[in-house]
Amino acid sequence: MTAIVKYPVALASVFLWLGFVGAISFMEAWLKFRAPGVTLSLGLGIGRLVFDALNKVEWVLAFAVLANLIFAKARFFSLKNLFYFIPLLLLIFQSIWVLPALDARAELIIQGQELASSYLHFYYVGMEIVKVVCLFVFGIKLLDLKNIRRKR
Repeated sequence: MTAIVKYPVALASVFLWLGFVGAISFMEAWLKFRAPGVTLSLGLGIGRLVFDALNKVEWVLAFAVLANLIFAKARFFSLKNLFYFIPLLLLIFQSIWVLPALDARAELIIQGQELASSYLHFYYVGMEIVKVVCLFVFGIKLLDLKNIRRKR
């Protein structure tokens, strides 16, 4: 007996997306500042590069999921897909507003300017937490037995 997954690209992409966000946002982001010799400016410079790359990878994976849902003729307005569209909307918001604002702040700090504290980083982390939870739920829902056909 062979199982055929209805959304194979979406399934793989969702868990890759989840892994990238988890590894970068919740591990690399703060660990780099603990490495010997990493100054605030150096850490911010590395972070800018890494988060720019992460954002591009997220877009590729988000489009892969969307393409698979379209190709498989999924019902777009379902509870299951809500757990995809929330991270997609957060990704749009992060790409248009949050990441450019964080990037601008990092650049000013790298140039030696002192800035007032900001909650922007906390907003970003909050969005990442929501994104991770939604992607996990969406991935589990893609694994639901109704989305797997048995082939004998």
